[in-house]
This record gives sequence, C-alpha cells and structure tokens, in this order.
Amino acid sequence: MRKEEKHDIIEQVRWKYYKANRSKKKLILDEIVLRYGYHRKHAIRLLRRLSPGRKASPSKRGRKAVYDIAEVKVSLKRIWAAMNFACSKLVQAAMPEWLGYIEKHYGAISDDSKKLLLQMSAATIDRLLSSARADSKHGRSGTKPGSIIRKEIPIRTGFWNETIPGFVEADTVAHCGGSLAGNFAWSITLTDIATTWTECRATWNKGAVGVIEQIGDIENMLPFPLLGFDSDNGAEFLNWHLLRYLTERNTPVKFTRSREYHKNDNAHVEQKNWSFPRQIFGYERFGYSELIPLMNDLYRNEISLLRNHFCPTFKLKERILVKARYRRKYDKPKTPYQRVMESTAIPEDKKQELSLLHQSLDPILLQRSIQKKTKVIFNLLKQLKREEGNIIRLTSASIGTLEPKVFLGIRESA
Repeated sequence: MRKEEKHDIIEQVRWKYYKANRSKKKLILDEIVLRYGYHRKHAIRLLRRLSPGRKASPSKRGRKAVYDIAEVKVSLKRIWAAMNFACSKLVQAAMPEWLGYIEKHYGAISDDSKKLLLQMSAATIDRLLSSARADSKHGRSGTKPGSIIRKEIPIRTGFWNETIPGFVEADTVAHCGGSLAGNFAWSITLTDIATTWTECRATWNKGAVGVIEQIGDIENMLPFPLLGFDSDNGAEFLNWHLLRYLTERNTPVKFTRSREYHKNDNAHVEQKNWSFPRQIFGYERFGYSELIPLMNDLYRNEISLLRNHFCPTFKLKERILVKARYRRKYDKPKTPYQRVMESTAIPEDKKQELSLLHQSLDPILLQRSIQKKTKVIFNLLKQLKREEGNIIRLTSASIGTLEPKVFLGIRESA
C-alpha cells in the first residue's frame, strides 16, 4: 500500500479516534499498528495530528502556563540583553537590582509581572530565553613561551591567601581575526581571585613597555592594592621588565606562573576572556594602532563599571571528591562590587568612595554607551580598512604602469 493511501485511511479514522474513549482508542491503535507496521507512538502522533480546517484539540494536560505573559518575557529579555546575555543563574541573581533600572528606562512594570520575575527560577529563565540564545565561536591561542626567565618565576603552588583581595590572574586575548601574522591589538585581562573584580586594557602587540604601561593603569584603578600576580608562560609576562616592575618596589608583588599546558591553572581569568574582550569586540582583526585609545577608553570606563558593579559572578565554594569525580558547589552569585564591600580587608573610606560611585551609576545608560562606543570603533575599523585598500590599489596600479625593463635593470644591477 502506498504512503498516500495509508494517510487517507488514517485521516478517515482520526476523528473517530478523537471522539473515542480509552478502550476504543486502544483497539484503533492496535489495528493500525498491526496493519501498517507503525511504531505505536508514531501511530498516536499521526492520529492526534489535525487535518486542515479542523478545530483544535482540547487544551494539553498539565498546569496552566504561569509565565506566558508578554510583559514578563519582554522585561526578561531586556535584562538578559543588558547583561550581555549572561547565564540564567546570574540573571536570576541580578534581577532585584536591575528591575528598577528597566522600569526607569522602559516604563512601569505591573506588580504581578514583577512578582513573577522575582520568583522565577533559573530553569524557567533558560526555557523562556531558549529561542533567543546564539552559538558562540572560538578564537586562536596567541600564547608563545617566554623561556628566558622561567626559572626566576616560580610556579604557583597554592600558597596565596585567596580570601584577601589583591591576588590576581592575568591573561591576554589576541584580536587577530584568525591569523597571528603581523601587528594587531591585544587585550590584557586581570581578575582578582577573592572578589572576581576584573579589568581589561588594550595594547599594540605584546611588547614589554606597552604591557607594563597597561598593567600599571589597571593597578591604579583597582579598589585594593596589588599583592600577587599570576600569569601563563607567555613572553608578554615572563620578561625581566615586568619582573622588575612587580618586585623592585616598596611592597613587592608575588610574581608566579602557571604550569605549562595547564590552562585550568588560570581558570579565574580564562573564563573572563569570553565575557569581557570577546563579547565586546568579537573575533575581528584589529590591525590598526589608532583603535587602541578608543578600546582603552571603553575598557576603563563603561565596561569596568557595568561588569564590576552590576553583573554577578560565581565563586567556587567547595570541591568534593565522590567516586573519582569532583562535585563542585558554588556560592550565591554576587557582583564584584558586593564582594569588595563585604571584605574586611578593604578600608572603610575606600568602601564609602565606591558606594557613592555605585549610587551614581545606571546600568542601562552604561550599556547604551558601550553600544555607541563599540559602533564608533567598528566604523573606524571599516574606514581604515577601506583607506588601506585604496592605497594598495593605487600602489598596484602605479607599479603596473612601469616598463618591464626598469625591473630588469634593477635585477641586473643588484
């Protein structure tokens, strides 16, 4: 029997199946499975499928949808987008603080919708945002070994007091566009282990002078003194210039490095490479030094203020070995600002200064400013590429007008 004939017969039986009770439905299913060799579940799906023009079947089983409200979904997506598409648990933790700013910029939210947003679980947030999520890309590793002074810088073996702010991990991100050849911009990322406070700066290439200049600028912006500095084995960090900068001072900074080919030794900063440089600038090649000041202006101001004051982060609470596998338990998500304010190692005058700054900030305005500045950077990048292309075409055209004997003469004289 042809497939079309089977479907015609099932179409005739479908309405009979829909109106039948449980026992008669069983008989109809048994007959179709026996006659056509269908899997029982497939037969059920065919019989439940409605033909064009038919009325919909009764409402599906289960409790009534609670969060199927347009205002709730729109507000949730606005918060999620303003937080740079953070995971559901972080969105849930930030919801109480962000709701007020969403109302300020997008209009009042009803009390019922507010209640639903505040009681929403992380799983529900994931379900409501599932259709809007996008896949991520991966970039290239630009770490090249710095073996000259490796013996001078010890491997970190866990002697740091990671409960005190000031012990940071450092890493770099290449804005190379898929090719590490030539000159381009790099982002330096420093993350404090105790508070998860993170700062980024851009530098042209990975020269020691530029790297030290940006690390010094980050150090001046941190709300706590620098006590420890841990990096990978890249040459941008393992050099005499940075070693002298960190150790030859009144209060020396402990300078350590991770093990070779053990990326997870710097896990605190590695996980920030996506949420900071990559989410903002993507994987485009920034091969023009004119972009560096604009990138640093964005890093130093809007990105630092938004991410450190309003975006919660996770911290590992404990790790338990269960049958040869580790189970990790995480503390409640908090913003780096909240962790700094809770720390007893931070002076009260610094906390007061941070509190006044926090009260003057608006995350929605910061996010809009980030979008505007990012647009300016990418527009300048397009303009510089266009100008470079014009120069290359003019140069190629001028070379093409020269007579071949000129080049022959050059070769002969050479």
